Parts: sequence; structure tokens; C-alpha cells
Amino acid sequence: MKKHCKSIVAVLATIALIAGLSGCSKEGPMEKAGKKVDKAIEDIKK
Repeated sequence: MKKHCKSIVAVLATIALIAGLSGCSKEGPMEKAGKKVDKAIEDIKK
């Protein structure tokens, strides 16, 4: 029974890892806006 539980935990951990990595691959609108703000601030400093 313990072996079965370990397998389930391993599968769930793998799914969580894949879901987390795939969610980070695309840049959202807030990230794009943040980059534009950062660039504007750098331009102002110059």
C-alpha cells in the first residue's frame, strides 16, 4: 500500500511541476507593461 501512495505522490508532483513551468513560459500583459515602465525609467535616468 505504501508503494501505491508513493507512486501517486510522485505523479502529482510531476503534474504540478509541469503545470508550473508551462504557466511561466508565456509573458502576460502585466509583464510587458512592467518592462516598458522599466525601460522608460532607465531612459529618464540617462
